[in-house]
Amino acid sequence: MTERHLGRLIEDTDGALSLLAALAESFRTVEEQTTSFQSQCDDLVSEQRRLQTLADEVGTDLHYYGYLDNATRRLNAPGAGSLADTEELSEILASLDSCIHFMAHHKEYRDSESYLARYQALLTKSLHLLEVGLTARLEKVSTELSKQIAATNSDAAQHALAYGRFEELLVDGSYSLVPNVQQVVASAYTQPGAARTNHQSYSIYANTANNIFRTYLQWRDHSLRPIVQKELDAFRNDAKDSKATSAGYSAVETASRRLIKQTFERSYQEVLLFTKVFAVDPQYSANTNSVFGTLRAYRSDLVNAVNVAPLASLLQTALGATNDLSTVCNVLGWVTHEYLLLDLDEDDTNQDNASDGNEEDGSPSYLAAHSRQMAARLLAEHLWLFADALFEAEIAKSITKFPIAPEALKIVPITDGQAASNAYPPVRRAIELLSMFDQAMPKERCQSNSSVVFKIVKEAISALQRAELRIKSAHMSTDPDLFLIKNLLILKNELLSLEIGDIRNDGTGTGAMQHFGQIWDALSLATNLVGYFSTFIPGQSLWSRATGAVAGSAAAAATAAGSGYASVSGRAASAVGSITGSVPGSSIAAMLPGGPAAPSVSDLDVSEQLDEALRRSINAFTQRWGNLIYEGSSRKLGGKNVAKLERELDDLLQTAFSNQPEVATKLKEAIQNVAQAGGAQQSDTKANRV
Repeated sequence: MTERHLGRLIEDTDGALSLLAALAESFRTVEEQTTSFQSQCDDLVSEQRRLQTLADEVGTDLHYYGYLDNATRRLNAPGAGSLADTEELSEILASLDSCIHFMAHHKEYRDSESYLARYQALLTKSLHLLEVGLTARLEKVSTELSKQIAATNSDAAQHALAYGRFEELLVDGSYSLVPNVQQVVASAYTQPGAARTNHQSYSIYANTANNIFRTYLQWRDHSLRPIVQKELDAFRNDAKDSKATSAGYSAVETASRRLIKQTFERSYQEVLLFTKVFAVDPQYSANTNSVFGTLRAYRSDLVNAVNVAPLASLLQTALGATNDLSTVCNVLGWVTHEYLLLDLDEDDTNQDNASDGNEEDGSPSYLAAHSRQMAARLLAEHLWLFADALFEAEIAKSITKFPIAPEALKIVPITDGQAASNAYPPVRRAIELLSMFDQAMPKERCQSNSSVVFKIVKEAISALQRAELRIKSAHMSTDPDLFLIKNLLILKNELLSLEIGDIRNDGTGTGAMQHFGQIWDALSLATNLVGYFSTFIPGQSLWSRATGAVAGSAAAAATAAGSGYASVSGRAASAVGSITGSVPGSSIAAMLPGGPAAPSVSDLDVSEQLDEALRRSINAFTQRWGNLIYEGSSRKLGGKNVAKLERELDDLLQTAFSNQPEVATKLKEAIQNVAQAGGAQQSDTKANRV
């Protein structure tokens, strides 16, 4: 029984093992089939993903093609003009920008060029709708306000209507019109007004933005004309009123100052309004594609955010009618000192406010910065050139064409202690013109190859040379060399006093020859050796040595003579230069008129020409009088004429330099050296013969 039971167990076990083996074989077969199926499924999933990605890309690309019909229907639908004041126009512009960008960067796609042209046409049409909408609103607002402005005589009320009410009706009264305009302007220009030339549709946006700017300026002229016309009438009346003087200023000068302040303040208000309407601040730029260049190119007889030409035209007309060069210089000097020469503390305050981002909040610092820019442009672009022309006309009239009269060629005693009181009239006029030019101009402009300063000195030297020839040809009693020395020293001393442009009162009096020692040192290294060396080196003299060293010494003397004013003049240059410091690649050098190419140094350096004329005159005078004294003291004459010659020499020097004893002393020392050198030469000649 046990054996049978165990046998059945063995049989059952064998059956179970057979079943398990069959199951294992089945599982192996299923596993093989499942692995193959899983691989096929993975391939299908990957293919599905690839197709989905491809479908998305095709759908996206088809969107850029399909949007054409939608945009065309919306822009051509009845009432499309109302889009200008809706947010939908902003979305349309953004979508058209995307489509244009896509077509421009996928030129290999089918019909991309055709679609690009059609999208650009739709963009132009949508921008035209915006332009028409803004024009209509400007016309409505300006027409309404013009009537109200003309109906009131209150300046405060007119200002409130022209700016506060105008901004309220145009900016605050629109739903999306002004934001849409700002979006268009931002697509063409940066916030400071630089052109976004890298934008795909820059030319289209820029054309619309410029049209909008011009339309805006035209309607602003329409609104402001009653106000500005009243100010212009008041200016013309004040300028013609000969009795209207204030604090010693002429009527024209007082009226010009008032007009300049009014114009700068109005331009400042226009800048603020322009910034609020278009969200762009037109910073100075020499690029004609900038907002500044567009506004500057707009021709109008009224002031706007950047235009100074109307102000310059009015000032030139009024100042030119006075025929008074000093009045012109006073106005130019006032503009320079009022707006360009600011205190250092004020400069620092302005820079701090600008760095805090407050330059557009109507703060006094922003008003000062804008006024400085307007003043610099008014001077550099208009008034400086106008003043130069007046100076050149005055030079030709009073110096170049001055008639030579015998009375003017005499050396008369000095009056009132003024060294220039007995100067030749053209020299006196040259000094006056130099002083006026210095008062009217920043120091840097007087020193940097100024054609006016050059012409004044050049023509004064020429006038003196013509007078010298007349003295010699007429055999007048006037000593021609002393005549030249006297007048050339006065002219040279004035140039050193001004530093070719800088006037200072050092307490010695305007008539003192305070720089004579520097002039003498610049002309000669060793005065007591002049006559001695000139007798041994015929035709050579320390007085006619190379002009390079002399010019360097004279320049050093001039610098030492007036370094106290350098800080003020330096601030003038920095004030002008900081106007466009925030604009990349711009500087005030681009604003200032460069004029023609600078001539060579020998043609332009009047200081060297003046020094050379002085050396020749002093050398001729000292040589001639030294020889006369030597011959008078020779054994042939027994020294009988020496006292007479010395008295005559003293009289000449006293008449010419009565209040400048140092000049007479130096000349007498040089003459004595020449006389002594003559005696030494004769002794050496006898010794050589022996």
